[in-house]
Amino acid sequence: MTSIELLPIREQLERIEKKLDGNFSNKFLSINQVSALVSLSTSTIRRSVERGHLKCSRRLGKMLFLESDVRKWLNG
Repeated sequence: MTSIELLPIREQLERIEKKLDGNFSNKFLSINQVSALVSLSTSTIRRSVERGHLKCSRRLGKMLFLESDVRKWLNG
C-alpha cells in the first residue's frame, strides 16, 4: 500500500482516538491526587515522568497531570 492509500485510514484512526480521549476528564491533578487515584507513591510517579512514561506539565512550579494522560498511562 502506498502512503496515499493509508491516509484515509490514518485520519479515521485519529478521529477514533479523539473520541476515546473524550471519555476522560481533562482536568489537572496534582501529584498527590494522582498518587491517591492510582495507589502508587509519589516517588513512583516521579520516576515514570523522568523515564518519559507519564506526561506532566510543570507550569506554576508544580507537577500537574491531565487525568486523561494518567488513565492512558495506567492502561499501557
